Amino acid sequence: MLNERAVELGRLIGQSTEYQAVKRANAALNEDSKAMALLQKMEGLRTAAQQMIEGGEQPTAEMEQELDVLLSEVQTNPTYQRVIVTNENFDKVMVQVNQWILDGMRKGAASPIITLG
Repeated sequence: MLNERAVELGRLIGQSTEYQAVKRANAALNEDSKAMALLQKMEGLRTAAQQMIEGGEQPTAEMEQELDVLLSEVQTNPTYQRVIVTNENFDKVMVQVNQWILDGMRKGAASPIITLG
């Protein structure tokens, strides 16, 4: 029974407007070649900086400056902003869902009556 309810909850969450907005925003980001190029370049620089740190070196000032510039460009990209906003909205929904689950667990644990179904 628990499995069936969990699957049903997942189906409802997947059909929610917030989740659908996340899917659309991510698809739009994947189609935005400029935003994707910026993100890939940022990831490459971040990886290179991480490897330098692991090798005992400090990333160069130029690398840090380039990362700052790229971050600024990414953050002002409307497609990327839409992804951030839709993810934040979906996160709020999931926090509420988790709260409802916890409330239900508390009520279930306090109830002397056991129900199956």
